[in-house]
Amino acid sequence: MEREAVLVGIDAGTTKVTTLIGEVGRTGDVNVIGYGIAPSAGMKKGMVANIDQTVNSIASSVEKAERLSGYKISSAFVSVGGSHISSQNSRGVVAVSGHKREVSREDVARATEAAKAVQVPSNREILHVVARGYIVDGQEGIKDPLGMSAVRLEVETHIVAGAATSVQNLSKCVSSSSVQIDEMVISSLAAAEATLTDTEKELGVLVADIGGGTTDIAIFVDGAAYHTAVLPVGGINVTNDVAIGLRTSLNLAEEIKIKHGTANMAEVEPEELLNVAVLGESGGQTIQRRKLCEIIEARMGEVFSLIGEEVKRSGHAGMLPAGAVLTGGGARLAGVEVLARETLDMPVRVGSPQGAGGLMDQIGNPAFSTSIGLLLWGAHHIGEEPIGYGGSNGVNPLSRIGEWIRNLFPG
Repeated sequence: MEREAVLVGIDAGTTKVTTLIGEVGRTGDVNVIGYGIAPSAGMKKGMVANIDQTVNSIASSVEKAERLSGYKISSAFVSVGGSHISSQNSRGVVAVSGHKREVSREDVARATEAAKAVQVPSNREILHVVARGYIVDGQEGIKDPLGMSAVRLEVETHIVAGAATSVQNLSKCVSSSSVQIDEMVISSLAAAEATLTDTEKELGVLVADIGGGTTDIAIFVDGAAYHTAVLPVGGINVTNDVAIGLRTSLNLAEEIKIKHGTANMAEVEPEELLNVAVLGESGGQTIQRRKLCEIIEARMGEVFSLIGEEVKRSGHAGMLPAGAVLTGGGARLAGVEVLARETLDMPVRVGSPQGAGGLMDQIGNPAFSTSIGLLLWGAHHIGEEPIGYGGSNGVNPLSRIGEWIRNLFPG
């Protein structure tokens, strides 16, 4: 593969910070050439709670990825999460300019600007304006209107915003780790990039990225994002309940949950026993495996009920034929597929990241969907102006890469 650009994705989550380095080939394919994983300190429910600790976690993860790949990181795509994320759909309308009355890039940009002019409070920052589709002189369902003869152009967009202070705190932490930001991408859209197929997006699908502190949701209809949200619950909530229920430490509860836990009670025999250590007692205790799995099923059931409520809120209950795709670390828990299918009453599959090569045998599991999605997002959007957050000096590094590639291969 001829290397054209090197892209970096940093996924700063509640439990771990993952930095991936990927080479992008001339055809747009991505090969992961380095990764660094560090425990996350300083993040709570997807948001920065302590700047110094978060900077240290990011710097440690970046350094590990640099060591493995031999590449020096200067800029990265960064995932952003937290329940401050909100979304809305908006429409922009413009008259087509130019004497030929053909839709130009400038018309598309003006229509998008018009859609962006929604009332966003001053304490919110727009992170994404995703074009869902275009309407040309009343004709709907047009994906690319460039060059079409028209008088009036409308664009339907999905706008995602976040709390300005939360976004600034995260960007401050990344900058303090000596990394510039190419673009901030919300976790659910990055995860969707790595796990969903085009057919699923067209039919109507939900992606739920179940992380440590949050569950990030995106609903796709007619091929594009329609609704995005972040729920303040994740794998940590399950671990906490297990630790309380079994009177054991958080680290041990996490280990027991992964090793012996399932969200599907039908898999558990009543007579199965486990020996677990108890805080303040030597020798531990013997418990029924059933007790552990009851705790897991109850809490995961709650997560899926909240996802179901979010689907209702979006107005698409019963209207997602492709069902739900679960990803993120929480999707690796045994039995989640069965429980989600029962709770959400729709087809469910667990999605591992697709579409990249390289070191995927080591990181090709659902816990890395967001970080791999960041690289794919970068590869697919090279040369576009990102919305909202530019690089720290106002120059968008992405358009520089796009410019560089265009100069390499003129025409």
